[in-house]
Amino acid sequence: MTSTSHVPAHTDPAAPTAAPTGGLADSTVRRLALGLSTGALTWSAVSFVYGFDVAGDPALMITDLGGLAFQIGAQGLLTIMLRTGATGVSRVARGMVQAERVLLALAMVWSLVHGLFPAARDTVWLGILDAFWPLSMLGMFVLGVKIAITGRWRGAARLWPLVAESWVVVTLPTLAIFGTSVSNVVGAAHLLVGYTTLGLILAFRPDLVRGGK
Repeated sequence: MTSTSHVPAHTDPAAPTAAPTGGLADSTVRRLALGLSTGALTWSAVSFVYGFDVAGDPALMITDLGGLAFQIGAQGLLTIMLRTGATGVSRVARGMVQAERVLLALAMVWSLVHGLFPAARDTVWLGILDAFWPLSMLGMFVLGVKIAITGRWRGAARLWPLVAESWVVVTLPTLAIFGTSVSNVVGAAHLLVGYTTLGLILAFRPDLVRGGK
């Protein structure tokens, strides 16, 4: 008598190669986070050398492009925020991040044009765009507060955005009180402690940005 046996079918899905982090793979979070660290480190290094109040090329061009490198990295941070619901999942909460992306994009246009096209530096339209630099940094501070309150990011990832994004509320008062020389050092050092470190935290611990609520 001949008997046959059937091998059970394996229907379980294959394990993912990278654990998902919100709407992003861990590898994508790491790439964007390292972009943030690289951009912040670049702007910090340039600022230690030239400061934030520069006149004349090539220093002016270098500082503008250093700021642009930071802004590109910050856009990566905003992508992580948006895709993981860092500020919350409501339409208003997500709209806050989208609005900041617009502010930052306009500031990026200023950095690019001001750095590479000296003839445009005194134009009215570029002067208007200049206002979006501080506005975008203030917007980042608001997002840092919202992330800390919302609590979807965990551990250091919950609190360090507030440290990083306090740059504008630390540097500008320092400038008003102590002058340019002190504020240059404070601003450049803050970029290392804040945004550069935040990028490293997210790169090494992408699991911290998985929704906690």
